[in-house]
Amino acid sequence: MSDIDYASLKKNGFMRQRPVEYFSMRLGITGGHVTAEQLAAITEVSKKYGRGYIHLTSRQGIEIPYIEYDDIEAVKSALAEGGVMLGASGPRVRTITACQGNAICLNGCIETQGLAEELRDRYYGRDLPHKFKIGITGCPNNCLKAEENDIGIKGGIKPEWKPENCVHCGKCEKVCKRGAISISDGAVTINASECVNCGKCVRSCPSGSIEGTEGYVVSFGGTFGNRIVQGEVIIPFIEDKARLIAVCDAAMKFFEDNGKAGERLRYTIERVGADEFRRVILEAE
Repeated sequence: MSDIDYASLKKNGFMRQRPVEYFSMRLGITGGHVTAEQLAAITEVSKKYGRGYIHLTSRQGIEIPYIEYDDIEAVKSALAEGGVMLGASGPRVRTITACQGNAICLNGCIETQGLAEELRDRYYGRDLPHKFKIGITGCPNNCLKAEENDIGIKGGIKPEWKPENCVHCGKCEKVCKRGAISISDGAVTINASECVNCGKCVRSCPSGSIEGTEGYVVSFGGTFGNRIVQGEVIIPFIEDKARLIAVCDAAMKFFEDNGKAGERLRYTIERVGADEFRRVILEAE
């Protein structure tokens, strides 16, 4: 097997395992969402070419272990027929992770699955100096741990009080666990520095006097591994999806232009300069 191009196989999700004559096949799952038809195809491949089981990864992925080299083309064909994408490994944009968002979760502030698919179509598998991870979480509960990613996107709702509609019930103040809302002499004050944009005040208001604007809190340069670093939020709240895409494009281009092989975005930012990276993000349109 000395003539096998292991780097190319790894790039497309076939990773050497122990015993080394086998490969663990990583699949291209977006946002943890898998259809019944895809599951059927994955099940059949794992039975026919693996050992009848799959592994769920820490990033919402699926791997099929114990694939033999001679079966790789048959495996790829069977998965393609079932609508299953190949995975991505190595120095590339990896699987986009996402929670179920406001389509399913009562706490969800934004739609996440469609956004994950949009970012997948735009970035997935793109070659970069090192691996690049994008995670989307639908609300400040942060189930997907957005700040651990190279780009982390957290959904939020920015509240605004409309006094003309207020019935002075006090529910907004009661539901705010952060104490960001206070009421005095019938006036509602929202402390932006304490507000985490969870949207509970908006959802609890019976008269619509607390209006909410959906948006995104984006962090950059997070890592989780030998060195754990929380990504930095540069723009407090992004209301427009077009600007969200613009800052994601800018971050990736910065990494593409300045990163060194084997260097994560975090280390590129530190080497080139955090102020320069912030400038690039703030100027993105």
